[in-house]
Amino acid sequence: MKKIAVVGAGIIGSCTAWSLLKRGYQVDLYDKDAPMAHTSQSSSKLLHGGLRYLETGQFKLVHKALQARQFWLQQAPHLCRQLELLFPIYKHEGRPKWQIGLGTKLYDVLANGSGFPKSKWLSADETLRRSPHLNTHNLLGAYSFYDGQMDDYQLGQWVVQQILDLHGQVFTGRPVNTLAELQDYDAIVNATGPWVMHLRSQQDTPPAIAIDWVRGSHLFVDQPLQQALMLPIPNEKRIFFVLPYQGKTMIGTTEIRQDHPESEPASEAEIDYLLQSYNQYHQQPLSRADVCDTFAGVRPLLKDAINPSNSTREWAFETVGKVLHVYGGKWTTAQIQGEAACEELLKCLN
Repeated sequence: MKKIAVVGAGIIGSCTAWSLLKRGYQVDLYDKDAPMAHTSQSSSKLLHGGLRYLETGQFKLVHKALQARQFWLQQAPHLCRQLELLFPIYKHEGRPKWQIGLGTKLYDVLANGSGFPKSKWLSADETLRRSPHLNTHNLLGAYSFYDGQMDDYQLGQWVVQQILDLHGQVFTGRPVNTLAELQDYDAIVNATGPWVMHLRSQQDTPPAIAIDWVRGSHLFVDQPLQQALMLPIPNEKRIFFVLPYQGKTMIGTTEIRQDHPESEPASEAEIDYLLQSYNQYHQQPLSRADVCDTFAGVRPLLKDAINPSNSTREWAFETVGKVLHVYGGKWTTAQIQGEAACEELLKCLN
């Protein structure tokens, strides 16, 4: 039986290990800390297609992600659910109504067969009934559309349990500093996310892929929220979310390029940025004193854009010898990416 080491017990590495075990391979999963300890528990808690990715032409990715949502809802309904979001439209502000309407209809087409309700237009009165604290001035209404919401940490732990149930070995607090430590394995998967280049740099050839380290920060306000919102950042093309999460309001995210893989705490500038964006759309402003908690994580994005907002959330593989290096990806499509990584690895095993 072929024996494979997977390094990195985030959601991508865990899904890869799970896929390999389902095919009958012996798998050991290593992590320097614990499963889901970093990027994988620092997401926006959404299982989503990525409505904003349509603007950059990532139709294939959006289609895959929209279809992938249903996998998680079917497999672990106790940890995720469908979530209705509203995208409010204001006269002479942000993207025009026709553009968002076109985007949500395309979202419906790409999501066809996934089991989620279709988008619809809501009047200003209906929008305010659902989200009564929104600013009313120039409000035309809102587009309603659906994605999924999850507990990313617990859903990741559920995947780890599938690995254990299939008799995979999970080694926590076990950093892999050199590829030489794993020389007895038939193959190695480097799925260390932001740290992928550490092991890749130990091989002679230059890497075929470059990545961006982009920090995303979120904040919590200790008050319940009736309605999830997707809103444009004022005077920018970026969007942000205002989401109900475990009895609190979660606001995020930022996109800050950095030159190292370690995550830093949310900065005061990021917190102010998110609060100012929230206050632009709400009658009752929030202050720094209302923020009860923050979290941040580093996303390893494929480097192909000057603006990280335009970077793709697709993934790429590179095989060097018996090592498969995994670059990029997103939470929603992790199970699909794990299956694809398995297929890629089998090419060098056969």
